[in-house]
Amino acid sequence: MITDPIGDLITRIRNGQMRRTAKIKSPNSRLRTRLLDVLQAEGFIRGYAEVEIKGHKELEIELKYHEGEPVIRELKRISTPGRRVYSSVSELKPHRQGLGVSILSTPQGVMTDNSAREKNVGGEVLCQVF
Repeated sequence: MITDPIGDLITRIRNGQMRRTAKIKSPNSRLRTRLLDVLQAEGFIRGYAEVEIKGHKELEIELKYHEGEPVIRELKRISTPGRRVYSSVSELKPHRQGLGVSILSTPQGVMTDNSAREKNVGGEVLCQVF
């Protein structure tokens, strides 16, 4: 049983990039799928697909590299199960002078900090990507 599914996904991505693997696998969930949708839309991963292995659905994530280096330079979990971090719209500031993104879970779905500012919603800050 995994107590922090988002932290597990982030760690799998980081480990896969350190080993320079093309694809990694992770258990499937709706929250992980929404997070991967945002990462794909922002150009941090190539894509993902749902595959079924021995009756269990898993996500096969295709990592993205540029000239042999990972596109994701830093992937950091912000809100943890032991310490939830929430942010209102006025508290959302650009990450790394606009080069990185924060990913939030809002009442309108999982989105980047830029989208949250446009839609004027706040929420739980899941992670930061640079």
